[in-house]
Amino acid sequence: MAKARKVNPERKRARFSKEFKVEAVRLLELGQKPAAQLALELGISRNQLYKWQEQLRRHGSPGAFRGPGAKPLNERSEIERLKHELAKVTEERDILKKAAAYFAKELP
Repeated sequence: MAKARKVNPERKRARFSKEFKVEAVRLLELGQKPAAQLALELGISRNQLYKWQEQLRRHGSPGAFRGPGAKPLNERSEIERLKHELAKVTEERDILKKAAAYFAKELP
C-alpha cells in the first residue's frame, strides 16, 4: 500500500492558547461582527470558531481546550485510583506466593 503524502509538508499546524480560543468565542458571541469577518481578522477559519464555541458549550470553561492528549479530570483520577489498587493487589499476591512457598516446605 502506498504511503499517504502531505499536500504541503512545510506547513506547520497552528496551535492556539486556551485564552485565545475563549476570547475568540466571546467575540463571536458578542455578535458585533459577522463570524467570517472575525475569523479573517483572527487568522482562523470560520468553521474553527464554531467548533471552539461548541467545545466551550459542551465542556464549560475549565474542561474545554485541555490540550492534545490530556485526559479529562474524572478519567485522570480514575486512572490514579486503579494504579493504587493494582499496586496493593500486586503486593498481596507477592505475600501469598511467599506464604505458599513457606508452607509447601513444611509439608512431608
